[in-house]
Amino acid sequence: MDPVPALEEPLKQPLKSVLGPATAKVMAEHLGLDTVGDLLHHYPRRYEERGQLTHLADLPMDEHVTVVAQVADARLHTFASAKAPRGKGQRLEVTITDGSGRLQLVFFGNGVHKPHKELLPGTRALFAGKVSVFNRRLQLAHPAYELLHGDSEETVESWAGALIPIYPATAKLESWKIGKAVQTVLPTAQEAVDPLPGSLLEGRGLLPLPEALLKIHRPHTKADIADARARLKWDEAFVLQVALARRRHADAQLPAVPRRPRPDGLLTAFDDRLPFTLTEGQQKVSREIFDDLATEHPMHRLLQGEVGSGKTMVALRAMLAVVDAGGQAAMLAPTEVLAQQHHRSITEMMGELAEGGMLGGAEQATKVVLLTGSMGAAARRQALLDLVTAEAGIVIGTHALIEDKVQFHDLGLVVVDEQHRFGVEQRDALRGKGKQPPHLLVMTATPIPRTVAMTVFGDLETSVLDQLPAGRSPIASHVVPAADKPHFLARAWERVREEVANGHQAYVVCPRIGDDIDETDAKKAGKKSPEDEAEKRPPLAVLDVADQLAKGPLQGLTVEVLHGRMHPDDKDAVMRRFAAGETDVLVATTVIEVGVNVPNATAMVIMDADRFGVSQLHQLRGRVGRGSAPGLCLLVSEMPEASAARQRLNAVAATLDGFELSRIDLEQRREGDVLGQAQSGARTSLRVLAVIEDEEVIAEAREEATAVVTADPELERLPGLRTALAALLDDEREQYLEKG
Repeated sequence: MDPVPALEEPLKQPLKSVLGPATAKVMAEHLGLDTVGDLLHHYPRRYEERGQLTHLADLPMDEHVTVVAQVADARLHTFASAKAPRGKGQRLEVTITDGSGRLQLVFFGNGVHKPHKELLPGTRALFAGKVSVFNRRLQLAHPAYELLHGDSEETVESWAGALIPIYPATAKLESWKIGKAVQTVLPTAQEAVDPLPGSLLEGRGLLPLPEALLKIHRPHTKADIADARARLKWDEAFVLQVALARRRHADAQLPAVPRRPRPDGLLTAFDDRLPFTLTEGQQKVSREIFDDLATEHPMHRLLQGEVGSGKTMVALRAMLAVVDAGGQAAMLAPTEVLAQQHHRSITEMMGELAEGGMLGGAEQATKVVLLTGSMGAAARRQALLDLVTAEAGIVIGTHALIEDKVQFHDLGLVVVDEQHRFGVEQRDALRGKGKQPPHLLVMTATPIPRTVAMTVFGDLETSVLDQLPAGRSPIASHVVPAADKPHFLARAWERVREEVANGHQAYVVCPRIGDDIDETDAKKAGKKSPEDEAEKRPPLAVLDVADQLAKGPLQGLTVEVLHGRMHPDDKDAVMRRFAAGETDVLVATTVIEVGVNVPNATAMVIMDADRFGVSQLHQLRGRVGRGSAPGLCLLVSEMPEASAARQRLNAVAATLDGFELSRIDLEQRREGDVLGQAQSGARTSLRVLAVIEDEEVIAEAREEATAVVTADPELERLPGLRTALAALLDDEREQYLEKG
């Protein structure tokens, strides 16, 4: 698909040639903006009205903010300091107000002269800087500012509209400087080529693209902003959905071998041995999977299920069905610990059915082999041989399975556990090992709201397991505010001792391993932050915590450690001892986040819980309460009561519903991840589209996109859409789509 190069020329101009090298360099480095088109798509975050001021009362801490306010008073103080011993040091304190609150600005040294002349009481200006706390009051130190008065031509020109756009800015480039740069390139918006088909624009009453760009940057009314945003949301949703629809269309053209289970084969024998009946959800999802496996095109299905909802059982039955039909099945796990564990639990579930070719094996039996990077040469050779000869129907492994040496007799199904750890390239490498593309089942225990599934996993059909199997116990979760109430932490360790005294076991999870503080932590440790001590201290480490617990509150219990840097054999040995009940307390990093299954472990204490994401905490918590005894999860944090981090932890403690938590998680991270600048500073492909609120737009865009691609797979009649797709699918976006 060759994009049509002549179309987008004016928007492809590098910013260097339009704004000059210095500004262009800052835009590229800090905002990821390189061309005129990039800048036109850097939309305002919000708008200030001339007569209406930002609320100083609810400024976020530690963030770069832009406010419009009026100077209430300004005082120059002199003081003595090391640099100015004779009382010659100067400090200018300016108080600004917006009716809702007051904010202190401070300027020091030679920096006081200009603001002292300009910031007179009654002056109105835009101020930008980072909010910090000094003497319990909010302040901006050395903020940049732009006076709002009508005497200079330029200011009048830039602020002519009643609505002042406030752009996502950085410390190096204030909002109004971005605004001026946008003014410079705005005339080029007329040349923007519209990616949406004309019929769609008319059918939905959407603005043409040039008009939408003009209105989002220079709105005259709030209605202008609403119209522009509605249009630009459609652009994002539609182009993204077309990319996904094209991938689905291409996949649907691939041939696959239909795999139907034999009526009296391995699957029937397995079902007959099960000591319990499958939940309704498991039966329904299994039917969807078996229907897909029976078709002549490869299945592409995402299986979502809460931790412990029995996904592995559903996946295993699909694998057995494929073995029944003469094929082989491969299960790909993100870590060795998890691959070993899947291998253990699957061979246990299958019993003699997993002993193909051995004495005592059942007649329909097959072999289940494990393949990981750290296996001994002999075991590895045998496993590879079993795969080539079809002796082994099922193989479970890490990405060692993707290596060139690994050959299958007839690969029919690939099951990928925890999708977010595998990119599409790896899925494709495994797929290439089949004579024809194998069927694909992707499993995730991270609940994904429907719209995100449509956006991120839009090339997969989705099945959801939302019932927990009978016999799973509820998990009680509590936040332990270690700084405000130290006696709560002492009580937490008592609770762990009580669980152990009742014959159970416990996990203690820490954010890092040992003396490996990275530079960012060291920098944090050096900076004074409003969340004071909790932020300055480097995150707690497994080795230190294990040592303190064994000598202190958990003295007399057997405490072991588990982390990612251990040798795989040592990790496995530690897990085995814990699974066998020989260890009382396992102090670990997040290596235990996925798939570790020890039904006797009932308590988990997560140290520095505020350092983990919402869905990660939910995953971790799913490791307890896996047996018949109720689970307990304690989230330890030193963050103050009012902080956003504590509110996040309270949300996790308040609900066990993963879908609810994934919504909270997205809403909290949205500003960073889904809109505007990603936290890394890289662009994400979503700017005005809010995955959660815009569910309808995404669903409708998916339908429209599917119709367009079905009618014209190569988009020959839509050159503008092809150009937009080419821009979306440059490498960075391609990765965004694929890594999900």
